[in-house]
Amino acid sequence: MKVQRLQFLMIMCCSLPLLLFSKEITNSESYPAKNSRRVKRGWIWNQMFIQEEQPGNLPHYVGKLQINSSNVHENAKFAIQGESANTIFKVNERNGDIYCFERLDREKKIEYHLMALLVDKRTNKTLEHPSNFIIKVLDINDNAPEFTQKAFNGSVNEMSDRGIFVTKVNAVDKDDPTIGGNADVNYRIIQGQEYFTIDNNGAIYTAVPNLDREQKDTYEVLVEARDSPGRTLYLASTAIVTIRLIDINDNFPTFTEREFKFNVPENLKVGAEVGRLKVEDIDEPQNRNTKYSFLKERFQEMFAVTTNAITNEGILILKKPLDYESVKQYKMDIEATDPLIDLRVARQPRPKSITNVIINVLDVNEPPVFSKPFYKFEISEDSKLNNIIGFVSAKDPDAANRNIRYSMRNFKDEPIKVTSTGNIINVKTLDRETADWHNFTVVAEEVDPSNPPIKKESLGLVFIKVLDVNDNAPEFAEHYAPRVCENAAHQTVIANISATDKDEMKPGTKFTYYSAKKENNFTVQDNHDNTATILVKYGYFNREVAKFHYLPIVISDNGQPEQSSTNTLTITVCKCNEKGEFTFCEEPAKLAAVSVPTIIIILVSLFLIILVVAILAVLRRMQKKDTNILGKNTAEIHEQLVTYDEEGGGEMDTNSYDVSVLNSVRRNVQRPRQDMETDPYLYAHVQKPARNGDMSFMIEVKKDEADNNGEGLPYDTLHIFGYEGSESIVESLSSIESGSSESDIDYDVLNNWGPRFKMLAELYGLEPIGDFPY
Repeated sequence: MKVQRLQFLMIMCCSLPLLLFSKEITNSESYPAKNSRRVKRGWIWNQMFIQEEQPGNLPHYVGKLQINSSNVHENAKFAIQGESANTIFKVNERNGDIYCFERLDREKKIEYHLMALLVDKRTNKTLEHPSNFIIKVLDINDNAPEFTQKAFNGSVNEMSDRGIFVTKVNAVDKDDPTIGGNADVNYRIIQGQEYFTIDNNGAIYTAVPNLDREQKDTYEVLVEARDSPGRTLYLASTAIVTIRLIDINDNFPTFTEREFKFNVPENLKVGAEVGRLKVEDIDEPQNRNTKYSFLKERFQEMFAVTTNAITNEGILILKKPLDYESVKQYKMDIEATDPLIDLRVARQPRPKSITNVIINVLDVNEPPVFSKPFYKFEISEDSKLNNIIGFVSAKDPDAANRNIRYSMRNFKDEPIKVTSTGNIINVKTLDRETADWHNFTVVAEEVDPSNPPIKKESLGLVFIKVLDVNDNAPEFAEHYAPRVCENAAHQTVIANISATDKDEMKPGTKFTYYSAKKENNFTVQDNHDNTATILVKYGYFNREVAKFHYLPIVISDNGQPEQSSTNTLTITVCKCNEKGEFTFCEEPAKLAAVSVPTIIIILVSLFLIILVVAILAVLRRMQKKDTNILGKNTAEIHEQLVTYDEEGGGEMDTNSYDVSVLNSVRRNVQRPRQDMETDPYLYAHVQKPARNGDMSFMIEVKKDEADNNGEGLPYDTLHIFGYEGSESIVESLSSIESGSSESDIDYDVLNNWGPRFKMLAELYGLEPIGDFPY
């Protein structure tokens, strides 16, 4: 009731005259008897207001349109135009009363701009100039404050002091902030006020110190936002604020067990894990920084404890090899601490974090152990064969103390050998210039009689240095190709030379130089610094006599024994200009240096080649003799031989081949031969051998003629094949001999077979053999 009265008074105060429109128009007609002016009508009304969400029945009265003249034309009517005119707001045409036909919401629209009109009903013409006016919507407290978020989150470190800022909330009221504090918002905590407080700006602070995350890590605080502070009537809303306590490192780690036992084999590798020690730390993982330490320092030499960053466990690591025969058990105390804890905020007193660790060493069959991690020996390269260089030694660490057998790993034709007893000897000649170090691996293996044997072995490294002996003569350090002008003067420097030695170049090594041939035009000057200078002795060289001079130089060292070698220096005589610059030089022939082993290999290869060629020649000769003495039966001789690619003249070619020769040889008779025409033969003419009856003899005669007569035809053109031997029971199967066959076959039947067989009928007819020109 009080609120409604207050709102009524505010409306009345605002209803004072706000706008008075008047228009004075001077009458265009003037009356001389009177000097008065006519005043026209004008708009006059108070500013209009209406309360939002106004109760009561619709429509609601808003205000009235007024004219400053009481005499209004009877045909005049009131009208309005503008925002929501004739929809939300309507005017009475006769008296100008304005009504609102809807309940208004100021939060949607604060004011409406309209235009007042006075028009003639009949003509709809305006009787007065239109005037603008405003209808304002008055606010009431009808909106509760609204939080900007549905939920708020905050955080603060655990164990914080009182009054530490946590987070801030915010709420907004849509009501008019200028009327009665409708939009003023205040905050208060209605749940969780025993732990947190809030101010009028929405900032939340801790109300008590030392909130412990390990007891409770999350708080839900209910915050209320209300308007119209100081009044009994207000609107309010609430929001939940979730506050999380941030963990800090304020708790000590403690072992989960009072005693840890581990069984470990004695062959556990150094650096391997022995076991894990578990601790409990109620802080979050990022605040767990457990460090482990031995209460007695002597165990630090044998073991180490590292921290697993993920599980916070203590990992016990082996630092030195275990030996069951020496120590069978280890007992130690280990302490767990966290050096990063802030003792000012640690609520609990430091508990005991010490545990007892027992490590039992288990016995296993171990491989042999060398007496040294590696072995190094020295031997001179001129030592005799099978000389003992040194020895290796290994021992079985087990109680059985088995014997050890030694051998070399990956033995590849090494000049060094290791005996089964461990002695190292040289079985081949050593050469430091080839290999100055010999490094290899020795295997020490237990001799185990068990069945099946358990092979246990260890590896040891051996390094043998080959000591140098002065067994190589010095030689030129590089290939020198000095040149000299043919008009060079006395004492002209031709070249500076130096030497090198395949032997070890120790400090104090000296080389001396001198010319092996005194009768020359050169001087070898030893500089006494392991170099020498080649000078012109007399001067002037004649290129017509010699374009190249070969200077033998003897180079000696100061080793024991002394070694020397003769090295030839090839000096080219060149044409030079007046400035002594070379203008023309010949290149000396390059001689390939061949070592003695290479020469021996070449000679042996040549000897083998000659020997193989000689053996092949002897075998060929023997094969040829066998061929000459091999006789052939007449039955093995076949028809007359022709060249490989020759073709005969067919059946009509009776001049090229004398088949009767073959037949006569078989029968040992001479057949008469008709006279041949003197036309040239198409093929080689076969000469008759001196004797008859042996075709092989005729072939040998023709071969001899071919071998001795270089102008004759080659042997493979002899037409001496197709001869059937006389020992054949079925006699000759050759068609060449069919014309003279004594067979009882009647060939006259060929005459009845037609013209195609006429030639065969003539060849195989019963006519005398002499009628056919063989």
